[in-house]
Amino acid sequence: MSKPIYTSAAEAEAAFYDALARSDLEAMMTVWSEDEDVVCIHPGGPRIVGLAGVRETWRQMFAGGARLVIRITQQVVCANMMQTVHNVFEHIAAEDDDQLGPPIVATNVYARGATGWRMVMHHASPTPDMAELASHGTPRVVH
Repeated sequence: MSKPIYTSAAEAEAAFYDALARSDLEAMMTVWSEDEDVVCIHPGGPRIVGLAGVRETWRQMFAGGARLVIRITQQVVCANMMQTVHNVFEHIAAEDDDQLGPPIVATNVYARGATGWRMVMHHASPTPDMAELASHGTPRVVH
Protein backbone atom coordinates (compact mmCIF):
# COMPACT_ATOMS: atom_id res chain seq x y z
CA MET A 1 0.00 0.00 0.00
CA SER A 2 1.52 3.31 -1.02
CA LYS A 3 1.24 6.25 1.31
CA PRO A 4 -1.02 9.09 0.25
CA ILE A 5 0.54 12.46 -0.47
CA TYR A 6 -0.95 15.09 1.81
CA THR A 7 -0.76 18.40 -0.02
CA SER A 8 -1.26 20.49 3.12
CA ALA A 9 -0.81 20.17 6.85
CA ALA A 10 -4.58 20.60 7.19
CA GLU A 11 -5.13 17.56 4.95
CA ALA A 12 -2.67 15.51 7.02
CA GLU A 13 -4.41 16.61 10.23
CA ALA A 14 -7.82 15.61 8.89
CA ALA A 15 -6.40 12.16 8.06
CA PHE A 16 -4.86 11.94 11.57
CA TYR A 17 -8.17 12.62 13.33
CA ASP A 18 -10.07 10.35 10.95
CA ALA A 19 -7.67 7.48 11.71
CA LEU A 20 -7.94 8.22 15.44
CA ALA A 21 -11.75 8.20 15.30
CA ARG A 22 -11.76 4.85 13.49
CA SER A 23 -8.91 3.25 15.53
CA ASP A 24 -7.21 2.52 12.20
CA LEU A 25 -3.51 1.86 12.78
CA GLU A 26 -2.50 1.64 9.12
CA ALA A 27 -4.28 4.90 8.28
CA MET A 28 -2.72 6.54 11.35
CA MET A 29 0.79 5.56 10.30
CA THR A 30 0.33 7.00 6.78
CA VAL A 31 0.13 10.43 8.44
CA TRP A 32 3.43 10.09 10.31
CA SER A 33 6.82 10.96 8.89
CA GLU A 34 9.10 7.98 8.42
CA ASP A 35 11.98 9.84 10.09
CA GLU A 36 13.25 8.30 13.31
CA ASP A 37 13.07 11.56 15.24
CA VAL A 38 9.26 11.65 15.42
CA VAL A 39 7.79 12.24 18.90
CA CYS A 40 4.45 11.31 20.43
CA ILE A 41 3.19 12.11 23.92
CA HIS A 42 -0.26 10.84 24.89
CA PRO A 43 -2.11 12.46 27.82
CA GLY A 44 -0.34 11.50 31.02
CA GLY A 45 2.11 9.29 29.13
CA PRO A 46 5.85 9.29 28.57
CA ARG A 47 7.61 10.80 25.60
CA ILE A 48 7.92 8.23 22.81
CA VAL A 49 10.68 8.87 20.26
CA GLY A 50 11.07 6.93 17.04
CA LEU A 51 8.66 5.51 14.51
CA ALA A 52 8.58 1.97 15.93
CA GLY A 53 7.71 3.25 19.40
CA VAL A 54 5.08 5.64 18.06
CA ARG A 55 3.51 2.84 16.03
CA GLU A 56 3.44 0.57 19.07
CA THR A 57 1.67 3.15 21.27
CA TRP A 58 -1.04 3.61 18.63
CA ARG A 59 -1.32 -0.18 18.19
CA GLN A 60 -1.91 -0.58 21.92
CA MET A 61 -4.39 2.28 21.95
CA PHE A 62 -6.36 0.90 19.02
CA ALA A 63 -6.27 -2.76 20.14
CA GLY A 64 -9.82 -2.55 21.49
CA GLY A 65 -11.12 -1.19 18.19
CA ALA A 66 -13.15 1.58 19.84
CA ARG A 67 -14.77 4.12 17.56
CA LEU A 68 -14.57 7.70 18.77
CA VAL A 69 -16.31 10.98 18.17
CA ILE A 70 -13.75 13.77 18.01
CA ARG A 71 -14.53 17.46 17.82
CA ILE A 72 -11.66 19.90 17.33
CA THR A 73 -12.03 23.48 18.56
CA GLN A 74 -9.98 26.62 19.12
CA GLN A 75 -7.33 25.81 16.55
CA VAL A 76 -4.26 28.05 16.52
CA VAL A 77 -1.96 27.67 13.51
CA CYS A 78 1.63 28.82 13.10
CA ALA A 79 2.94 28.01 9.64
CA ASN A 80 5.69 28.56 7.14
CA MET A 81 6.53 26.82 3.88
CA MET A 82 8.24 23.81 5.48
CA GLN A 83 6.64 23.36 8.90
CA THR A 84 3.23 23.92 10.46
CA VAL A 85 2.20 23.77 14.11
CA HIS A 86 -1.45 23.27 15.04
CA ASN A 87 -2.58 23.70 18.64
CA VAL A 88 -6.12 22.49 19.26
CA PHE A 89 -8.60 21.39 21.88
CA GLU A 90 -9.70 17.80 21.29
CA HIS A 91 -13.14 16.90 22.64
CA ILE A 92 -13.41 13.09 22.56
CA ALA A 93 -16.10 10.58 23.41
CA ALA A 94 -16.82 6.95 22.64
CA GLU A 95 -19.09 6.61 19.60
CA ASP A 96 -21.98 5.33 21.74
CA ASP A 97 -21.57 8.02 24.44
CA ASP A 98 -23.64 11.21 24.28
CA GLN A 99 -21.24 13.22 26.44
CA LEU A 100 -17.91 14.57 25.17
CA GLY A 101 -15.10 14.34 27.69
CA PRO A 102 -13.18 17.32 29.04
CA PRO A 103 -10.97 18.92 26.42
CA ILE A 104 -7.47 17.69 25.77
CA VAL A 105 -5.03 20.28 24.52
CA ALA A 106 -2.92 18.95 21.65
CA THR A 107 -0.03 20.29 19.63
CA ASN A 108 0.50 18.67 16.24
CA VAL A 109 3.62 19.48 14.22
CA TYR A 110 3.81 18.76 10.49
CA ALA A 111 6.84 18.96 8.19
CA ARG A 112 6.79 19.25 4.43
CA GLY A 113 8.98 16.81 2.54
CA ALA A 114 9.32 14.98 -0.75
CA THR A 115 6.21 12.90 0.03
CA GLY A 116 4.04 15.83 1.11
CA TRP A 117 3.12 16.91 4.63
CA ARG A 118 3.69 14.45 7.47
CA MET A 119 3.27 14.57 11.23
CA VAL A 120 6.53 14.73 13.17
CA MET A 121 5.09 15.38 16.64
CA HIS A 122 1.84 14.91 18.54
CA HIS A 123 1.71 16.09 22.15
CA ALA A 124 -1.58 15.84 24.02
CA SER A 125 -2.28 16.79 27.63
CA PRO A 126 -5.36 17.06 29.79
CA THR A 127 -6.49 20.63 30.36
CA PRO A 128 -6.23 21.89 33.91
CA ASP A 129 -9.32 22.32 36.06
CA MET A 130 -9.91 26.05 35.56
CA ALA A 131 -12.11 26.34 38.68
CA GLU A 132 -9.29 24.95 40.80
CA LEU A 133 -6.78 27.32 39.21
CA ALA A 134 -9.06 30.30 39.82
CA SER A 135 -9.49 29.36 43.48
CA HIS A 136 -5.73 29.73 44.02
CA GLY A 137 -5.80 33.32 42.79
CA THR A 138 -2.62 33.10 40.75
CA PRO A 139 -1.80 31.01 37.71
CA ARG A 140 0.53 28.07 38.18
CA VAL A 141 3.65 28.60 36.09
CA VAL A 142 5.82 25.58 35.43
CA HIS A 143 8.40 27.23 33.20
